[in-house]
Amino acid sequence: MSTFRVDEHASNYIVSSCTQPDRVVTAVINDTQELGDLYEMLTPVEQAGFLTTLAKTMAPRTVIDIGTFTGLSAMCFARGLAPGGRVYTCDVTEDWIHIARKHWEAAGVADCIQFVLGPARKTLPKLVRDGEADMVFVDADKLSYPHYVATAARLLRSGGLLILDNVLLNGTVFAPEEVEDDLRRYAAETLREVNAKLAVDERFETVMLPFADGVTLARKI
Repeated sequence: MSTFRVDEHASNYIVSSCTQPDRVVTAVINDTQELGDLYEMLTPVEQAGFLTTLAKTMAPRTVIDIGTFTGLSAMCFARGLAPGGRVYTCDVTEDWIHIARKHWEAAGVADCIQFVLGPARKTLPKLVRDGEADMVFVDADKLSYPHYVATAARLLRSGGLLILDNVLLNGTVFAPEEVEDDLRRYAAETLREVNAKLAVDERFETVMLPFADGVTLARKI
């Protein structure tokens, strides 16, 4: 059986085969592109559609979004909330929260999103009780992924969903020892270890999806 890596050509085809983003998602993308190199931190458009579909399918009441940036992932989850539901979105900086709030308002979901400033593993337990969260999405500091997984395992209810972004880390997880830059190598080593541990973690049923930069879904048992 042959396999292939999702290169730019394949990625463009995948995006063209998805429902196209609406005007609000497009506006987030356009505003984030103006930030230059930071644009690569934005949730890819095909992944945004995936997160929205997941949320609409699960209709969660409590979602934890770790890594706010310009607010796209939080908006995706908010669009699928059950009535009265809430998204808690966390970041260690508020540099881009003005961009996020502008688009949350445009999407009509600002009232159900709460921005939390500070490290998620310290702030979230004060807001969400153990076993209360329906979904936890992690797209933040890669070296802190082990802490985020531990926090999610505590806060998620049975049947809740942990979603990890960038689990392939541009392919560096395949051979971290070949990465020359120290920080990028440490990140690749951390993600590789997280991936290996989650695959055998008896608290979760785990599947890794090879699109965008790799997305792992782990359902808490």
